[in-house]
Formats: sequence, structure tokens, C-alpha cells
Amino acid sequence: MTFSLAGVCPTTGMVGCVITSSSICVASRCAFTRSGVGVALTQNITNPDLGTLALSLLERGEAVDTIIPALGEADTDIQWRQLGVIGLNGQSQTFSGKEILGINARAAGKNCIAMGNLLSNTKVPQAMVEAFEASSGHLCDRLLAALEAGQAAGGEMGPLYSAGLRVNASPAWPIVDLRVDWHENPVSKLGSLWQIYQPQMQAYITRASDPANAKPYGVPGDE
Repeated sequence: MTFSLAGVCPTTGMVGCVITSSSICVASRCAFTRSGVGVALTQNITNPDLGTLALSLLERGEAVDTIIPALGEADTDIQWRQLGVIGLNGQSQTFSGKEILGINARAAGKNCIAMGNLLSNTKVPQAMVEAFEASSGHLCDRLLAALEAGQAAGGEMGPLYSAGLRVNASPAWPIVDLRVDWHENPVSKLGSLWQIYQPQMQAYITRASDPANAKPYGVPGDE
């Protein structure tokens, strides 16, 4: 039902992920990011608790290759899960249980991981990884390039309806958290939202850290 990519940028400290699915509101339960820590993805027959647990273990200093086994101890239904974890240092691990739906695959590259289930073919995650590795610029642009490459490589077996883009940097909260919860072309719509949000992004960060010097809101009543 889903394909996704998580990527990190050790140079800027940004961590983020992009995801799309035939299910509604996919990013609300499958995409997890934490500043200074990394990214966790939990999909297929989803247990969102595993996303927050994975990041807490990573933040505590647990080695990446011990996190999936720890999640298995916490969730006796782990064979229904497809999971991915990547730290800010680029170390990663992915997992697909024996009960994963349809055609499924996983791939890992430099500072990124990708995976999917109910895919049209097994090459989709690798296409996403290659697009991410070949891209440059802001992490959001690179993540979106990977998502578009996954769709172009065949994507999910059925139609897509939701998508999400989530990135953390120096604030504790996500500096980008864009979602398309139900749309006939969610990948394209998500890219359009990023183009609208990007010029405004820094203003929202400044409002949190230095409101006295933040730009005016530009709305009626704002003197």
C-alpha cells in the first residue's frame, strides 16, 4: 500500500522522509523524524508506536542494527510490519516481515533507505535510492525527486491517494511537515505544496526563535 524513502544530510544536520500510499493520511502514522537523531518508517500493516520507539532507542544511543530486534521484542506482530530506521550518521537498517503484502522490496544507499509494498515491481525502491543519491540541493528537493522517481519506476500496484514530506533540522519540531491526505495526484500536489511553503519556511523558524525580528504576517490586522 505504500512506498517511501528516508534520507539524512550529515552536513546540514537535516533528517527527513517522503512517503505515498493508496491509503488515506499515510504520513500521519508511517513517517517519524527527530532532530539530531534520524528517521523511522513503519508501514504495511502499520503500528505507529514502533516509529516513536525506534527513534527513542536511536536517541538513547542504541546501535542501528539492534533496533529492529528490539522492535520485534516490543511487537509480537512484527511479521506484518515493514520497517526502516536511519540515523543522522547514515547508518541504517530495514525489515520486511513474512506477512508483507504483495510485491515488496527494500533498498539502501548513501545516507538513505527506501522500501515499499504492494508495488508494481521490485525495482521501485532502488530507483528512489538512485534518484536521491544523484540529486543535490535542499533535502526536501532530494526527497521529492526520489518520490517522483519511485512513481516513474512503477510505484504502487494501484492508484495513490495520499503523500507526506517531513524534515527536521535544528529546532526540536519539524521545519517541514507537509501532507496530502486525499488527492487524485498526491505526489504532484505534495511538490506544489513544497514550492509554496519553501519561501515562507525560514519566517516560521524565526518566529519561534526570535519573534521580535520576525517578518510581518502579511494578513489583515497585522500592522
